[in-house]
Amino acid sequence: MRVKFWGTRGSIAVPGKDTTIYGGNTTCLQITLDSGREVIIDAGTGIRALGNKLSESGDRVDVHLLITHIHWDHVQGFPFFDPVYQPSSKIYIDGFPACMKGLRIPFDTKMGDGFFPIRFDDLNAEMKYLDTLGHGPLEIDGTVVDCIPLQHPQGGFGFRFREGNKTLVFITDNELTNESWAGRHPDDYVGFCKDADVLVHDAQYTPEEIGQRKGWGHSDYVATLNLAMKAHVRRLILFHHDPSRKDPEVRKCLEHCQELAEENKADLGIEAAKEESEFTI
Repeated sequence: MRVKFWGTRGSIAVPGKDTTIYGGNTTCLQITLDSGREVIIDAGTGIRALGNKLSESGDRVDVHLLITHIHWDHVQGFPFFDPVYQPSSKIYIDGFPACMKGLRIPFDTKMGDGFFPIRFDDLNAEMKYLDTLGHGPLEIDGTVVDCIPLQHPQGGFGFRFREGNKTLVFITDNELTNESWAGRHPDDYVGFCKDADVLVHDAQYTPEEIGQRKGWGHSDYVATLNLAMKAHVRRLILFHHDPSRKDPEVRKCLEHCQELAEENKADLGIEAAKEESEFTI
């Protein structure tokens, strides 16, 4: 499978000169399975550029869209996803049980008038809510997708993709803490991530910041590193960069994380997610 980052930032989009390396758009990933099937995770602002790319190819868009949760930075790009306006597009939606509510709200909210000029029901694409992941694994062309609940306000899902003997785990907006809800203890995530080829995990905060941000639903990079080492993953990608974090500061967090891994003699590659970067498992 091939993975491309279209949005790596958390909380709010921050385009500009300070975020040119690691990116300023909010969460969106494109996963191309070996079958050629496209899977998209989340509809943050990064989905706009991805939608333009898919439309420009001239091929009929036929994708799965998996939503981790419905906080604004993970759905706000959906009204600007060009394929939803094309009658030939097919979009299969799954993920967190409230995902359809989150995608509809910018179009049809009753809390205000004039948030967006188009109604959800006027979108031209064929969209189908699968409602599978809340009840068990989802299979897409032989690739099995499992989920795990997130330690995050209002909840959410993390995803594990198993294609042949390769495994990708994507967990964002997740607070690794012993003071967790049932099923969301760090040990639960160790089991979910065990022996993954690649783990992409929330690392929004530094160890110095996390004390003032407990309960906000995000991890510091040391906690994320500890998870990766305990789960024996082969490659860790730090994700959901804080909107206040400039490129040199993200690099500093990455370098410290790499130093800690070396001190622990961990056989682990570590990177920080970069917008428009891609890799193949």
